[in-house]
Amino acid sequence: MKRIAYLLFITLTAASCKKFLDVQPDLQIDESRALNNAGSAETALNGLYNRLGDNGYYGSNFQALSYLSGGDIKWTGSQAAPQEVTLHKLSADNGYVGDAWNAIYTTILQANLLVGKVPGITDPVLTEARKKTIVGEALFIRALAYFDLARGWGGVPLILLPTEVASDNENVARSTEAETYAQVLKDLDAAEGLLAETVNRNKVTRKTVWALKARFHLYRQNWEQADAYATLLIKDVANYSLQKPYSSFFANNAANTPESILELAYSNSFKNNHSNWWLPPASGGRREWSPADHLVTLLNTPATGGTRSAAIKQTSAGLWYGNVYYRSPVGIDPSYVLRIAEQYLIRAEARAHQHRTDAALEDLDAVRSRAGLAPSGATSEEDILRAISEERRLEFAFESDRWYDLRRTGRITEATGVADPDRFLFPIPTKELQTNTAIIQNEGY
Repeated sequence: MKRIAYLLFITLTAASCKKFLDVQPDLQIDESRALNNAGSAETALNGLYNRLGDNGYYGSNFQALSYLSGGDIKWTGSQAAPQEVTLHKLSADNGYVGDAWNAIYTTILQANLLVGKVPGITDPVLTEARKKTIVGEALFIRALAYFDLARGWGGVPLILLPTEVASDNENVARSTEAETYAQVLKDLDAAEGLLAETVNRNKVTRKTVWALKARFHLYRQNWEQADAYATLLIKDVANYSLQKPYSSFFANNAANTPESILELAYSNSFKNNHSNWWLPPASGGRREWSPADHLVTLLNTPATGGTRSAAIKQTSAGLWYGNVYYRSPVGIDPSYVLRIAEQYLIRAEARAHQHRTDAALEDLDAVRSRAGLAPSGATSEEDILRAISEERRLEFAFESDRWYDLRRTGRITEATGVADPDRFLFPIPTKELQTNTAIIQNEGY
């Protein structure tokens, strides 16, 4: 972890002569000098959200690892790194893997500064209530980051204290996957107690914590808890609801609709890079990610895609491309982290595993109805679970779920043909192995 700690230390100290500056796209502060009052704490928190939305994290590469690994999205460019992801021939020096790993850990280390330093700030403008909120938001983002590391890499080094000099937090060994997930829950529990039960679709609140807790418990197969937390969001119909048609949450420059629980906002000075890869050149992009032919067929078939066909479009030359990220100027689209549709499908899956098939079908059919589809014809528990898996596949075709869903449900080989279980996790980046002597590579790399 020395390398990651050093990278953040360089970023933090780069602007030490200026105290603290520019929060978009990167937060640049000398923590020891600048994180000492209300203004610098708020600047640091804004910077943390920028870390979360970074090009290597929810702004592109982390989500692309799931897109391209899952088999429904293909790479049409010439670069080797994304092609390796698509072909399931990852190496430890793959650029997408390295960028995502570094971006996630930089997010964690930024969160650690807020968690560790904000409670000790003495400034009458920074009330104790506001301190709690800032720390709660940072804990949630750290929980999300470790959750994403766990589902992508398995057990990882747990860095929980601020990095004040480059030698801090060096040579930290990997925790197990179970220990990593346990830290996620610990942070979520702490965040839940610090945050207000309000609604803010661009920032973290207690309700955002509930949504991630529902996802967490789904991954950990804690069916009753997944059901309970998803229900907290679903029953809050005044604030969260499925929008009809499917495209309502993203089409016509929509933002912060009742569909969203957490979406990341971008601007001309802080861009979301997804559209650059999805859009064709005529629309300002490169179209180097594109929906595979079978996904196009599924989305365009009324019985399976319904109104979700709006998620793709065709060029004048007949080439299909993803249309969720499309706005002008290029790069100002939101990035979707948590949506209410997922909560319905989490609860459906959790209830199916609790042998409550009628209730599971009710939630599944709510999502299908929103997409203009008839009720599911599934009857047995296994058929219902498979139907939920297929619904997730199409509902979140352009979000960061497919590969991780296949891994947690044991369907990677069936869906992609990848039979070696050592290839179900991503490799630890080579540069991390070179600088952290305590870390061990995942099997198979």
